[in-house]
Amino acid sequence: MFTDFSAWWDALLTVQKVYWMIAVPFTLIFVLQLIFSLIVGDTDHDASGNIDSAIDSDQGMPFQFFTLKNMTAFFTILGWSGIACVNAGLGNVLIVLISVLCGLIMMVIMSSIFYFMSKLVETGNLDIKNAINKTGSVYIPIPASRKGQGKIQVKVQSALRELDAITDETENIKTGTIVIVTEVIDNNILVVKNYK
Repeated sequence: MFTDFSAWWDALLTVQKVYWMIAVPFTLIFVLQLIFSLIVGDTDHDASGNIDSAIDSDQGMPFQFFTLKNMTAFFTILGWSGIACVNAGLGNVLIVLISVLCGLIMMVIMSSIFYFMSKLVETGNLDIKNAINKTGSVYIPIPASRKGQGKIQVKVQSALRELDAITDETENIKTGTIVIVTEVIDNNILVVKNYK
């Protein structure tokens, strides 16, 4: 088997050898990155954070062109398109131009995919204004007359959330009391009153 490979390798033109030396290792790296991303998750950007800090945030991940994944995809496609061009009998200059163009197109496609995926993630963030007119249950007692904050559990955007709350009521609101959200202040504090 090794002699067959050796004979095949020796029969290749120099340009073919160069493209094979680019295509094979970068394809292996690309596959490993794909497997790692599926098992562990995306590693090209920091996705840590607190959902409350993202309230009313309209920022997505910026369009990132030069990332490790994009560069790996560039060289993978450059290698394979170069091999295809050599096998098609094109001239060396045309081979280089087409393979670089194919690699760049792949980088744009990958950048666009990750950019739009980040926008999808961002649209799932909590818009606290959707809590207005929703009923919830007091989780941590709420002091009367806005003298302090408590917490309520309220279903917002199809998910049960625990959010800070204050009240204008003249008496403290006890744990377990059903309340209704009347307004939002400072984009993160609910104003509630007893639900009657």
